[in-house]
Amino acid sequence: MAETTLMRCGHCGADNRVPSAKLAQGLRPRCGRCKAPLGASAGPMTVTDASFLADVERSPLPVLVDAWAPWCGPCRAVAPVIEELAQELAGRVRVAKLNVDENPATAARFDVRSIPTMLVMKGGREIGRIVGAQSKETLRARLESAIASAP
Repeated sequence: MAETTLMRCGHCGADNRVPSAKLAQGLRPRCGRCKAPLGASAGPMTVTDASFLADVERSPLPVLVDAWAPWCGPCRAVAPVIEELAQELAGRVRVAKLNVDENPATAARFDVRSIPTMLVMKGGREIGRIVGAQSKETLRARLESAIASAP
């Protein structure tokens, strides 16, 4: 069976399986549902209290959830690293940003007491937590471990 990459449509949110060989050839895939180009925005998705279940807990891929706030200096410092990881690991890991000021229910549910806090989610449950601004290498290692672990 050919290896596939899972790509989420930034327009309609549908998950699309794209053959990795076609991506390697430089072909630009389109969403099977809405026909929008895939991969145009491989950055982090914004999640809210209302969308957390669908976007994070039901995700077929591991998800790194960055719990942050706009006034937090360390959150702003780690934001470029989060962006880079979202682009580099697109199709293997989803990266989400949760503004804790605007989404207090989800922050309270996961007992986020300091920010930045990065939750590593897989199969609808938290499998890891990283508190404080960390290096790209540290975050990547945790995500690679989540990818490799059994569901």
